[in-house]
Amino acid sequence: MVTRESTGSTHDTQDPDVRLMLRVRDDDAVAFEQLVVRYQNRIINLMSHLTGRSDLSEDLSQEVFLRVYRARKQYKPGAKFTTWLFTIAGNVASNARRSMARRREVNLEGRASGPLGASPLEQMVLAASGQMPARQLDKTEMRQIVQVALEVLNERQRMAVLLSKFEGMCYEDIAQVMETSPKAIKSLLSRARAALREVLGPYLEDGNRPAVSTS
Repeated sequence: MVTRESTGSTHDTQDPDVRLMLRVRDDDAVAFEQLVVRYQNRIINLMSHLTGRSDLSEDLSQEVFLRVYRARKQYKPGAKFTTWLFTIAGNVASNARRSMARRREVNLEGRASGPLGASPLEQMVLAASGQMPARQLDKTEMRQIVQVALEVLNERQRMAVLLSKFEGMCYEDIAQVMETSPKAIKSLLSRARAALREVLGPYLEDGNRPAVSTS
């Protein structure tokens, strides 16, 4: 897959990430290491939640940064660095999910919550759905249902929710990452919240676990 370049000719070079990436473009290995250190954990977490495979998240993160390095000569500071980075991450995650689907290795019940642990992901999904538990749930139970809830979302909905609730990105930035319009992102997030409410509501109220296909 061809990595989409950052567009435009100018950007605020006061942005430390942009300055670092421009140094990377000029083959500065130290600058590249600094970018990796700054974003590695965030990309690992994103990969874990996008693919549902925490065991693959570190390898996928390495692939993201490998693509960044390979594309360094084409980088142009016309968009936020994070927009460019998360576009690459989204492409890597999409490829990984297609590969897993072909091998039919998806196993919802056996998934871990990833390096973040349960709490941040719980908060993100509950905030996105507008639901709060009406009964006390233990951490294992909550972790499992959150993973099931994320599977209810299609790939684009999941990406939009993660970028909005986990990365705190605005509609405009998410739209650039996902190559669509802010209006479309608003609609995408609205549909995602409705889907999460539908699957989480009955479970948080009375424990009716949703049935989700693993095929």
